[in-house]
Amino acid sequence: MKTAVLSSLATVAAVGAHNVGRQASSSAPASAPAGTSAGTAPASVQTSFSFTLASTNPTAIPLASIVSNAASQATHALSSTFAPGTTPTAVSGAPALPNAALLAPSAYPALDVIVPTDSAEVKQWILDVNNSGVAIPSIAPTVAGGCPANAAAAADQTRCWWTCTGCVADTDITTCPDKMTWGGSFDDGPSLYTPDLLAFLDQNNIKTTFFAVGSRVISFPAILQTEYMEGHQIAVHTWSHPSLTTLTNEQIIGELGWSKKVIKDVLGVTPTHFRPPFGDIDNRVRAIAKAMDLTPVIWTRISPLATFDTDDFDLHSGLTSASHVLQNWDFIASNATSPDFKTGFILLEHDLFQQSVDIATGYIYPDALARQPPFKIEPIISCLNQPLGNAYIETNDNSSNPLPISATTVVTGSATGSTGSSTGGSGNGNSAVSTIGLPGLGPVLALALALLSGTSFLLL
Repeated sequence: MKTAVLSSLATVAAVGAHNVGRQASSSAPASAPAGTSAGTAPASVQTSFSFTLASTNPTAIPLASIVSNAASQATHALSSTFAPGTTPTAVSGAPALPNAALLAPSAYPALDVIVPTDSAEVKQWILDVNNSGVAIPSIAPTVAGGCPANAAAAADQTRCWWTCTGCVADTDITTCPDKMTWGGSFDDGPSLYTPDLLAFLDQNNIKTTFFAVGSRVISFPAILQTEYMEGHQIAVHTWSHPSLTTLTNEQIIGELGWSKKVIKDVLGVTPTHFRPPFGDIDNRVRAIAKAMDLTPVIWTRISPLATFDTDDFDLHSGLTSASHVLQNWDFIASNATSPDFKTGFILLEHDLFQQSVDIATGYIYPDALARQPPFKIEPIISCLNQPLGNAYIETNDNSSNPLPISATTVVTGSATGSTGSSTGGSGNGNSAVSTIGLPGLGPVLALALALLSGTSFLLL
């Protein structure tokens, strides 16, 4: 790795402009001036992005080549694969690895569309939620148009809608407790470019958390198995990547249920954590997740307007530039090391597209590894000072880490219908550290979702 002090120029949309038309567009870019509100572009357009990197990867793709119209790079095979029946060594007491070659894609929902709710599996999961004893708040789904189109919902403090207000519940995981600890996370994979990321992480002895989309898991089961067997944490990221607050209760149950199921079918274990796509969560989504033994993980947020998101996802669509992403990262790292920031943090990154993997392996992680004092990078479950086994139902230590349903006293509720039977509780606004907005949904998923009719949702 080599030392690099870089500054670059790039022409992009006005600051905040790419929040337009997205559900939960509450976060301002890292480069926004202090006091700038998300979704409101300043009069001038920022074209200069400055950042300082302590190190870069000597084999990094040049920044000028990390662009939306970049030619597809050659993909690489996994450096290691695991035979069916192999016993995991990273997770004590885990069952042997299933034979993913026996999975039948026809037994699962269509890829990248919101799951139907009339299947036998979803009907059973709805019954399970109804019988869980968890009360589902009577909160109506949000509508297309983002925060401006849902002003009343955003103002309703009992809803505790993270995406438009920064509200967090006590059960939401948004930071690591120990300063300089970085809970790593990559969303939306596995993908054809995940093996490159895995190779880099292995070379540098880094473990992280992968929030896997069910539609990608059934497409690339061997990659998920390698992630798991090499000691990374696997968590749920729904089946088709919708904005969960826009869905009915039954659809939320189906999205979480199918993602849990396909991960267990591939790995033999069921995750205990999930990340709502785009961070789109309110008390109704939280209650349903709790009834399904899932704990929410978002990412660090300093205020209603600023989050620890590099915006790497938008590289693929051209909504941001590599220089802007690195400036965002530089701001995040500076904030994380500030004496005023007392905890560790959780960073949002992605492994769906080559551009996001290139920026992570070529620039962000090499810089992070060279910074002093050093970051301690680990899976989110580890940054919470818990064993990796607690990331899965089958290996969780229930005596010291009770699952969501058993952790608290609950009352009877119903998951049937688009709303439930009780009112939502209030949440607390969070205080974290500075940076960027929520990533937009890429064209691969957007086209499929846009074809749906009769469903209230919006691409974020």
